[in-house]
Amino acid sequence: MTFPRTLIAALVAAGVAGSGSAAFAQEAKVALLGGITGPIAGMAPAMLASMKLALDQVNQAGGTSFGKIIYQEFDDGCNPQVATDAMTKAVNVFGAAATVGPACSGALLAAVNSVSIPAGVLVVSSSATSPKITELADKDLVFRTVPSDDFQGRALARTLLARGVKQVAVAYVNNDYGKGLAEAFKAEFEASGGMITQFRGHEDKKASYRSDLAELAKGGADTLVIFDYGNASGLTILRQAIENGFFKQYVGADGMRDENLIKTLGEANLKDFLVSAPVGEEGVAFQQFSEMARKAGVDPNATFAATSYDAAFLIALAMEAAKGDKSKLPQALRAVATAPGEPILPGEWEKAKKLLAEGKEIDYKGAAGDHEFDKAGDVPGSYALFKVEGGTYKEVAKMK
Repeated sequence: MTFPRTLIAALVAAGVAGSGSAAFAQEAKVALLGGITGPIAGMAPAMLASMKLALDQVNQAGGTSFGKIIYQEFDDGCNPQVATDAMTKAVNVFGAAATVGPACSGALLAAVNSVSIPAGVLVVSSSATSPKITELADKDLVFRTVPSDDFQGRALARTLLARGVKQVAVAYVNNDYGKGLAEAFKAEFEASGGMITQFRGHEDKKASYRSDLAELAKGGADTLVIFDYGNASGLTILRQAIENGFFKQYVGADGMRDENLIKTLGEANLKDFLVSAPVGEEGVAFQQFSEMARKAGVDPNATFAATSYDAAFLIALAMEAAKGDKSKLPQALRAVATAPGEPILPGEWEKAKKLLAEGKEIDYKGAAGDHEFDKAGDVPGSYALFKVEGGTYKEVAKMK
């Protein structure tokens, strides 16, 4: 999607023309909504640290032209009601002009429909992947730096078939994340010649899934694909399946790539476990992010670390381009993320700020990829397949 070269100039010329509730009131407030508690709690520290790294870099380099960015963390619990309450506090009490997150799909769908869209607040999620988000009537206010699960599910299906896995059973948590991912996987796997012997949803927080596993195993597949969270029911299902020998191989998606899963089950029990997750695109942008992240004590390869950094840095760039006018943030976000323009790499705040002040176009090249947002605010991306080795997740193959 290409924007006219006059767009940034027009945004700059608008200056702080926004009035009333549209203006930032000489300060830019960004809320960081993460699953600090709940099923992705093991992923939240790296995600939030990456967001803060981006915003701290902006402030250390002089902040925006109208002041430093003020940010605050909120726990969305990876839960629709908790996220709605958190978004209400972020928007109505803290006064956020934009948010990174909510982190989980169901949480995001509830919070944006109830709070942020009516309030005209920009939302960029680094980890909410449900295909339902693409369909939102969001007034161009909801974006994400991670691909839809329609891509991940289909890519995982193609990858397993290419590795010789022709029959699988599928277990998915019965929410927006699990169902969307499972349906995309099923459509691609079957269309490409694979056989799904059992396809079964389950509810979270049950003490035992042994009866579910017994039904899943009846189809005779050696491989169980689990679309769930590695710090919630996905962990229980995987543990009970391994303990009872229901299957020979296990595969998960990004929600299962949780370090807590390794600590709880032990590496020796996970030698037949594979998991997919988004990765930074190889190149100078990811290398630059990796160096900065490691210096800050953040694992650049942690799940959603690169996408979280990009979401926060893009919001800062959009705020600078919009010059204090909240109503122009979506337009500005698209402009700073889209070619043509002078390339901006992670951390290059001073360069970007100078170019924007001169009325020139920029094109952010993110750690997780080149975020060319489509009409729905979605992006392409990169995924890889991982195995457990050396106490962590090691990449074994790129997914296409």
